[in-house]
Amino acid sequence: MTDPLTILTYALVATAVLLVSTGMVLRWRARQVEPVELERRRRLRVNRVGRIVEGRIVELRDEPTTQNGAGHLLVYNYEVRGVEYQAAQDISFLRHKLDLRRVAAGQAASVKYDPQNPTNSIILCEEWSGV
Repeated sequence: MTDPLTILTYALVATAVLLVSTGMVLRWRARQVEPVELERRRRLRVNRVGRIVEGRIVELRDEPTTQNGAGHLLVYNYEVRGVEYQAAQDISFLRHKLDLRRVAAGQAASVKYDPQNPTNSIILCEEWSGV
């Protein structure tokens, strides 16, 4: 016959393992960040560390960028240290603050870019607008 103390020890160890693994899974799931939040953090970081250069709006596209419906994609180009870049940014998050009728192809705009990674740029964020 098995000693009751041994059975109790196994039960306590199994419970502890189950609790620790459940806690780890819950913590891992809580750390997962939505893509919209990651993009917001990227914009704010570029706004904080970015340098401003002159750019040009290439076009404004009305495209579905979310599952909910249409979005607005602003395509622009800019030059950093002799290298020309072209980028597109979903500006749907601030369309209520920006009069899209005043945005036209060929229009000059300010662009903020990350000096460590010039391909990482914004033309608009929650705290700044280059349009």
